[in-house]
Amino acid sequence: MAGTDRQRELMTGGPAVILVEPQLGENIGMVARAMANFGLSELRLVNPRDGWPSETARAAASKADHVIDGAAVFATLEEAIADLNFVFATTARARDGFKPVRGPVEAAATLHRRIGIGEKCGVLFGRERWGLNNEEVGLADEIVTYPVNPAFASLNIAQAVLLMSYEWMKTGLEDGPQTPFTHSEMQPANKADLQGLFDHLEDALEARGYFRPPDKKPKMVDNLRAVLSRQGFFKPEIRLLRGVIRSLDRFSRQAPKGSRSVDRDSCDAGAGEELER
Repeated sequence: MAGTDRQRELMTGGPAVILVEPQLGENIGMVARAMANFGLSELRLVNPRDGWPSETARAAASKADHVIDGAAVFATLEEAIADLNFVFATTARARDGFKPVRGPVEAAATLHRRIGIGEKCGVLFGRERWGLNNEEVGLADEIVTYPVNPAFASLNIAQAVLLMSYEWMKTGLEDGPQTPFTHSEMQPANKADLQGLFDHLEDALEARGYFRPPDKKPKMVDNLRAVLSRQGFFKPEIRLLRGVIRSLDRFSRQAPKGSRSVDRDSCDAGAGEELER
């Protein structure tokens, strides 16, 4: 399928997607496809009208077989959410009650936070024709609703799942440096990698007379480390920077910065002072 790379590891996990009494196999399949697009994998079906398994669902899933094969069927919503710690209910209609109402961005952040501490979470989606009833919404902890045109607020079930799945992935990418497009060699650098970079850079700068006056060296070293530690590095980035340091040839150990054999006008005046400040 276009856009699919079978050499990459599938992203799985996240909150369970719970469809309450879905009516058409095609819609279930399109939900599975939307989930797979954005790294969700756990699909729960409550009393699907046309039964399960469904070949029409599999066909509509466009190779999201891992979601279809792992789908679990429950007779009641109570059974479907029994093992979950926290549940959102999706609805486009105003509801009377005291449940907090969140937007999808805030809901995704809540799900990441709760799942990050080990809770099991889920998101409820209602029937194609009329969504969730009040009793079903009442079983959830909070409500999530989308900012849609109030005069035309109806979403089909696959659209609703796709929007929530997208926010789940987007929020996860914003929380960390890894992305699904990261090359397999782009492993996060560890503290030993960073320490090697610091030591390498400090030695190269020391040899070229960078730390002047000498009594300012500790502060300048602290500033350099602060700059290089500001964001997470990947291992190839560390290797790149150390390659740059090795290739430095503007000054040599025999003719370091500040020596009489170097034309001071050609030096990058003030570089050390900028960091010192």
